[in-house]
Amino acid sequence: MKASASTELTTSLSPLMGRGECDRTSAITRSLLGYGALAGPFYVVVGLVQALTRQGFDLAHDDLSLLANGSLGWIQIVNLVLSGLMTIAAAVGMHRAFTGTPGGTWGPRLVAGYGVGLVLAGAFVADPMNGFPAGAPPGRPASISWHGLLHLVTGALGFLCLIAACLVFARRFTRQQRRGWAVYSAVSGLLFLVSFLGIASGSGSAVVVLGFTAGVLIAWAWLAAVSVHLYRTTPKISS
Repeated sequence: MKASASTELTTSLSPLMGRGECDRTSAITRSLLGYGALAGPFYVVVGLVQALTRQGFDLAHDDLSLLANGSLGWIQIVNLVLSGLMTIAAAVGMHRAFTGTPGGTWGPRLVAGYGVGLVLAGAFVADPMNGFPAGAPPGRPASISWHGLLHLVTGALGFLCLIAACLVFARRFTRQQRRGWAVYSAVSGLLFLVSFLGIASGSGSAVVVLGFTAGVLIAWAWLAAVSVHLYRTTPKISS
């Protein structure tokens, strides 16, 4: 009798235990996706506050990465690292949200690649240039340091990962017949690619630098929008 009662109790509790496990999984996934919505605004706000307050920095000619130089450079280094870690967390959330669905592997991996690129770009500081920080020679440096080279390489690879992620997500949304999201993802990726090619050409003109900054803003906005979309479509915790 006791064994039978115990079996019946376990059987009756099994659905509740399964639902509780599902609730925890959904809660973790949604929390991770939340970082995707926070990463971009965090990076942009911290970067722009520095750009507008640090003497000698010119948004029309200087990339935000240069802010990692000087006595206050640690602020931008922390900005890059934390933004990268939040992006990686969002990528993990995307992977969890896509578990068991077709085509859900490479998108999150590429987003994670962008996050890793940000972290490494913070670890390897860009070379001073264009007279920033104070005391740096005008124009580009005559030679590039090892950490400046690694900054360029890791940053470029990270950007390419995010561009590819936009296109992979566009294909996934197309398969899901979400035309609006597919077009938005593809256009975001292509615009970021154009802005990246412009800055990679070595031109320091205001049009190219501001165009690249606009491309970065577009990319961050896309990441936030997709993260919020997946956050909303991930089941909530049951009451």
